Amino acid sequence: MDVYTIYADPIEGTNPYEFIEKMNVFLDKLVEMDKMVSSRILRSKLGFRSMDLPEFRIDMEFKNLQQLDDAMTGIIRNEKSIDKDHVAFNQLVDVETIQHFLYRDWPDEL
Repeated sequence: MDVYTIYADPIEGTNPYEFIEKMNVFLDKLVEMDKMVSSRILRSKLGFRSMDLPEFRIDMEFKNLQQLDDAMTGIIRNEKSIDKDHVAFNQLVDVETIQHFLYRDWPDEL
């Protein structure tokens, strides 16, 4: 699996439940479209973290990089009107805090 991880905070004044609800609509649609295997959203517990990372972590699991690329292409092409759902949560993200990471299972299965 390839795991695309995002750390982000919502913009100030955003209700965290609304932030997550809108994000889940988008992520669930990617799974329904078979563009992603699964997702998980985590929130820092009581603000406990040793680094200055944003409060929320979003993990998105993909079978491989092709599936990730297909997901991005589907968003660009606005398949099943998914861009509306992407914009709905993305407009609530504090762009000053967003961090992106791409991980893979190790060792690789060849």
